[in-house]
Amino acid sequence: MLESEIEKKVKAYAKSKGWLPFKFSSPNHRGVPDGIFIRSGCVFFIEFKQLGKKPTKLQRLTIDKITSQNIKVFICDSVESGKEIINAYEK
Repeated sequence: MLESEIEKKVKAYAKSKGWLPFKFSSPNHRGVPDGIFIRSGCVFFIEFKQLGKKPTKLQRLTIDKITSQNIKVFICDSVESGKEIINAYEK
């Protein structure tokens, strides 16, 4: 499944659960995660990848900068793993 298809389905699922899922891009800052998810004071990012793919070196550096600020960033390579991330915050 393409990365864009995974992203679309996970965001639709998140939206059905009351999340605000946004495409995240930052001009002049390549390597930022694909999506930002917001609900009830909770914020996290997801970097979407095709099954088995890993973040690039630049993406890994950016993810490390974000996580060093106590913000969660998840790597998601399937619809199922994306739903698991959303469901983990449902508790």
